[in-house]
Amino acid sequence: MKAIAGPTDHVVVVGAGLSGLAAALHLLGAGRRVTVVERGPLPGGRAGRLDLGGYGADTGPTVLTMPDILDDAFRAVGDSLRERVELLPLHPAYRALFADGTRLDVHTDPEAMEAEVAAFAGPREADGYRRLRRWLEELYALQMRRFIDANFDSPLQLLHPDLARLAAHGGFGRLDRAVARFLSDERLRRVFSFQALYAGVSPSRALAAYAVIAYMDTVAGVYFPRGGMHAVPVAMADAVVRAGGTVRYDEPVTALERRGERVTAALTEHGRIPCDAVVLTPDLPVAYGLLGQEPRRPLRLRHSPSAVVIHAGTDRTWDHLAHHTLSFGHAWEGTFHELIDRGRLMSDPSLLVTRPTATDPSLAPPGRHLHYVLAPCPNTRVGPDAAHWGDLGPRYRDALVRELERRGLEGFGASIEEEALVTPADWTAQGHAAGTPFSAAHTFAQTGPFRPRNLVRGTANAVLAGCGTTPGVGVPTVLISGKLAAARITGGAARAGRRPAPPGTDRTRVPGTSGAAR
Repeated sequence: MKAIAGPTDHVVVVGAGLSGLAAALHLLGAGRRVTVVERGPLPGGRAGRLDLGGYGADTGPTVLTMPDILDDAFRAVGDSLRERVELLPLHPAYRALFADGTRLDVHTDPEAMEAEVAAFAGPREADGYRRLRRWLEELYALQMRRFIDANFDSPLQLLHPDLARLAAHGGFGRLDRAVARFLSDERLRRVFSFQALYAGVSPSRALAAYAVIAYMDTVAGVYFPRGGMHAVPVAMADAVVRAGGTVRYDEPVTALERRGERVTAALTEHGRIPCDAVVLTPDLPVAYGLLGQEPRRPLRLRHSPSAVVIHAGTDRTWDHLAHHTLSFGHAWEGTFHELIDRGRLMSDPSLLVTRPTATDPSLAPPGRHLHYVLAPCPNTRVGPDAAHWGDLGPRYRDALVRELERRGLEGFGASIEEEALVTPADWTAQGHAAGTPFSAAHTFAQTGPFRPRNLVRGTANAVLAGCGTTPGVGVPTVLISGKLAAARITGGAARAGRRPAPPGTDRTRVPGTSGAAR
């Protein structure tokens, strides 16, 4: 693995999102001095918090899987995730509602899920589920160490016996066909393949290797942190401070000072922060802009679809909703064609409705409820541009409310007391390329060693982290990206078990550490 040459004693991490905080913890564990510089008033980046008149809404990811990857960052400084954040396992992990009126609870416990599938679709499908689960476990074991938790310097690194094993397991076929080998019920196939949209491609085009996302969702377990997902970056930032790092808020990095190929300081409105190395976590165009260069690629980056989100604080809820509810329309493959190829809104949408107050009522005032409705939509390169969403957003919001009411959430619109609407225009304003928070799509040409590298040619001591670089989109992979960025600086894996330093004077307190993170 190629590592940064020269001194790396003091590292500036630009951005206090999940990847930046993970990088900071691994760097501190390896003995580096770390300053995290965040443009916003709170940690989290995409995993932020929105206060809606007493409702505490998570602005980013709502699904937490693979907590051991998160705990790995805490262990790097001798800390512990579970001592800081109470993780509540979700049972079911999801509830799937289908257009024909049927429903399926998705359990990560094998016996519970086998019984659920047998009752839903019969014993043959239950047997198929057992075989699919084994395949997902084997696929994950093959990919994690070699292809996900790995820094790539060349595509030649793929030439390893594990690549042949992955091919033998069907990892280079298409996801929908791979799942169909085990399940004949079209509804069940959706449950184990919709995750392709997280990777920015349709199940018919996604590599079967991306079934690892289904493994994380349906096998490894789904959790919710008490206090909301934002409790995670709050706890991470507190761990950074307690381990001797500095976190500076409300301080956007405006430029990087250079001497030849080396970055010598980060410049902000408040002054100059000297450094020996820098980790850049903003979206790729912002990071490249700070570096003053952009890598040459034979093909222009393709971006994932975007999303419209409705945050709704309501005076009632609906009993058929679980914590996470997938509401599928009649249409399936055609909706992906609309989103990805034609740049159109889904004519028959599949929606994710998250009700965090089902697990943690403290996120809303007494007797009230919080609902998060996510509708995939085209990104601004293939669909309406950011300017058009000023008019389109409210109209599409009304259409989604009508659709939710048609699907059983009677009176949803009238129940809303507090609301926030997020569209691709908002993602664009936050600096996300193509108006999408899901960054570059995971096409074959943008996967593994073909994804934008975390080292940038022409700059000797800068490393990228976040969903736009290795290994990609999603909470577990973004956390890994921070770990991989740290390894580029330290020359290897950060050592675990370092005891946190006692609180000092040259540290910025983390907002909210006495609340949700504890």
